[in-house]
Amino acid sequence: MLTIKNLHANFEDTEILKGVTLEVQPGEVHAIMGPNGSGKSTLAKVIAGHPSYQVTEGKIELEGKNILSETPEERVQQGLFLVFQQPREISGVNFRHFLQTIHQGKILHKADKSLQEARKDKMLRKQISPVKFRKKIEEKIPDVSLPKKFLERNVNEGFSGGEKKKSEILQMELLQPKFVFLDELDSGLDVDALKVVCERVNALKNETNMGVILITHYPRILEYITPDKVHLFSEGKIQKTGDFTLAQEIEEKGYSS
Repeated sequence: MLTIKNLHANFEDTEILKGVTLEVQPGEVHAIMGPNGSGKSTLAKVIAGHPSYQVTEGKIELEGKNILSETPEERVQQGLFLVFQQPREISGVNFRHFLQTIHQGKILHKADKSLQEARKDKMLRKQISPVKFRKKIEEKIPDVSLPKKFLERNVNEGFSGGEKKKSEILQMELLQPKFVFLDELDSGLDVDALKVVCERVNALKNETNMGVILITHYPRILEYITPDKVHLFSEGKIQKTGDFTLAQEIEEKGYSS
């Protein structure tokens, strides 16, 4: 379970989050909807451990453990994952090698060993061999409708907006997180690309019982990823919670009603 209790956070000297409380069970889908500037993306970044934000009050608990003191890398290893609204390009870093590195990190964490110890383990080295990984990733990349040649590019370099989102979903599938934040997943996607990424999210959720927190402005994406709960987020906190009918109400009346 992911539990957020009375979370307050600042960016520089400005308070952005003003008492967010939220509980997400494994396998649940929560949609967070709200106007621009309300703090939705800040919430995702704070939970992921972004260093530009300062938590001034509250807790973030993953399976009962407060993770506020953990680094972003440690939070990922424990099961959190953020699909960025605008994924960055990383020059000089080959996409295939990047994917193998994050996959290797997951295996090492599951093995509960230090990197030095793991390197001495022949069986573990066999599990993450480049040949084995190459076959694994070349079988998986068509699931997100990316050509295999993209594996030889640098991370996100020359990718369209939709292709960048697909690369994020591919990373998510490799890591198999316990909880994933989808920050405006539909931004920059055409209808076909939206269907592809939503299908992969749904497939992984059904396979692993992953919890999903979906941040969006528009209810269109909720036609593809069905929410258990919808939260209206405004002025730095959740103002109202309901089911899918709340999203329909927002669509009809807007956020100011």
